[in-house]
Amino acid sequence: MNLLGIVAVSGKPGLWKALAQNKTGYILESLDEQKTKLVANLSTAKIAALHEITLFGLEDDIKLIDVFERMKSAENVPDAKADGKKLREFFREAAPDHDEEKVYASDMKKVINWYQLLKDLPLFSENEPGAPVAEEAPAVEASVAEEPAKPVEAPVALAEETPATKPKAKAKKAPAKKA
Repeated sequence: MNLLGIVAVSGKPGLWKALAQNKTGYILESLDEQKTKLVANLSTAKIAALHEITLFGLEDDIKLIDVFERMKSAENVPDAKADGKKLREFFREAAPDHDEEKVYASDMKKVINWYQLLKDLPLFSENEPGAPVAEEAPAVEASVAEEPAKPVEAPVALAEETPATKPKAKAKKAPAKKA
């Protein structure tokens, strides 16, 4: 599952795809049908990358990607509007080691909403860049050394400064000479 470049923005519903980066933040596009654009300012908005989010666990934190993988193999995923008891029962299957005192019903609803948004997208079924892939090609000779694959950063490019966006330097005027 490739969740690189998919983010959640505090105060904004749904999930967003990072398109580009500018000086003050990120340019995002919603993953829903409307494809609305948003410029998230880093000084005012909190942005969390989905591939880095974890749930509280009893011993170790549980990666959100692992929860999504278990949800993918689950027979029936409850609706996010279901009552807390049904959500808790489902989360005992999807994330068996989650800390029930720290993972609230609102957290479970959010994870289920995110899963419902992502499950039909092609990126949900593709492998993460840099992840080991089962090879079907014939084996390469042992004398040929391969370089390990480098992990790919999130698809966010830095905006280049153009003459129109560069700040202009103010010229200081020389004091006038008195005659």
